[in-house]
Amino acid sequence: MHCLHVVGARPNFMKAAPVAAALAARAVTQTMVHTGQHYDARMSEIFFTELGLPQPDVNLEVGSGSHTVQTAQIMQRFEPVVLERSPDLVLVYGDINSTLAAALVCAKLLIPVAHVEAGLRSGDRSMPEEINRLLTDQLADLLFTPSADGDENLLREGIPPEKIRLVGNVMIDTLVRMLPQAERRWPRLETAFPGGPFALVTLHRPSNVDDPRQLERLLAALGRIGAQLNVLFPVHPRTRQSIADGGLAVPQSVHLMEPQGYLDFLALQSHARVVITDSGGIQEETTFLGVPCLTLRDSTERPVTVTMGTNVLIGGDLERLQVELGRILAGQGKHGQRPPLWDGHAAERIAGEILLHG
Repeated sequence: MHCLHVVGARPNFMKAAPVAAALAARAVTQTMVHTGQHYDARMSEIFFTELGLPQPDVNLEVGSGSHTVQTAQIMQRFEPVVLERSPDLVLVYGDINSTLAAALVCAKLLIPVAHVEAGLRSGDRSMPEEINRLLTDQLADLLFTPSADGDENLLREGIPPEKIRLVGNVMIDTLVRMLPQAERRWPRLETAFPGGPFALVTLHRPSNVDDPRQLERLLAALGRIGAQLNVLFPVHPRTRQSIADGGLAVPQSVHLMEPQGYLDFLALQSHARVVITDSGGIQEETTFLGVPCLTLRDSTERPVTVTMGTNVLIGGDLERLQVELGRILAGQGKHGQRPPLWDGHAAERIAGEILLHG
């Protein structure tokens, strides 16, 4: 059997790594295609190195562009690769443009598609990722869900139940495997910034960083948080550009950092007093780690992190951000629990289902 993986951005790499390893253990022939959607070395190549992913067999080198342009270019460049390689199954991950583009190409060519992390829904169609999720799940032949709400969403949308497999969260597989290595990096990181408790911040969604006025409000709020504890802010290239373009001042109490590799960022997450983010994957990681998470979004495609985990949706209510932070610092933050099947073995279940399906 020949499986072809399509990856294009940081979260994809963390999801594909354990699946590729589980299939390799079963002697499955594999091809790794990197679309190049993330092309910054700090956002891409370092993850292949740290996660032990095989280097891509093909790099489409698409780079940046509007959602439409990027999706179209991936489709154009991916089609000849699929025709040449003739895989038995194409695996797509998550909800980025690469995910949908590859699924569309395969649907046209009648090549089976498996979607890893299927069924997640925010209910907000203004987010391009939501459109990618909805369409990819309609096209996929095998849908691997990370939590029970994913199954419920797919069934409600008319997906035949025989296509759906509840397998757990593959990102947690990577976290479980890599956490000991990340912990060994902590002493070095701890000396790189002022001591004491800290908030770890990530911001990259257009709703938060594309509007200079909104980004300025967020930076000011982070400055106020910096009066209570250290604020460490690894800055996504998109966000850094928005700060520069808007001529925005960063409060002195906010420590800007370069984007971190997976291991360093995981170490920072595991030792943070609180994580403030707009990232979906980080909501999952903090839930597993038991670290309080305040999410600067009105909705989440990972509601299990709210209902069971440590996540609180803040939206754009920066007063509530301060209130929830106060609760956390007073020891009254959410403790949460790990959802079922978030046990480090999701990829093994996926590999077993693929071989049964094949």
